[in-house]
Amino acid sequence: MEQLEFFNIPSPCIGVCTTDERGYCKGCMRKREERFNWLNFTPREQKHIIHLCRQRYRRKMAKNQINKPQEEDPNGAQDSLFD
Repeated sequence: MEQLEFFNIPSPCIGVCTTDERGYCKGCMRKREERFNWLNFTPREQKHIIHLCRQRYRRKMAKNQINKPQEEDPNGAQDSLFD
């Protein structure tokens, strides 16, 4: 039995509506079908899509860290947390 949702699950859209080379939105990481059919999905499906978007974002950030060359600081200073 599915739990009732008392509030609508808001769309994860942040207004950056362009796609990357894999077809995911650069703003919310949803696929085309997930964006266009958001209102037709059940709350459970919407939560699952948000979970998938988080996974996609983490994977993309991890890949960017691997591809980003590490710069050595000769003084051993800690990187800023706000860059």
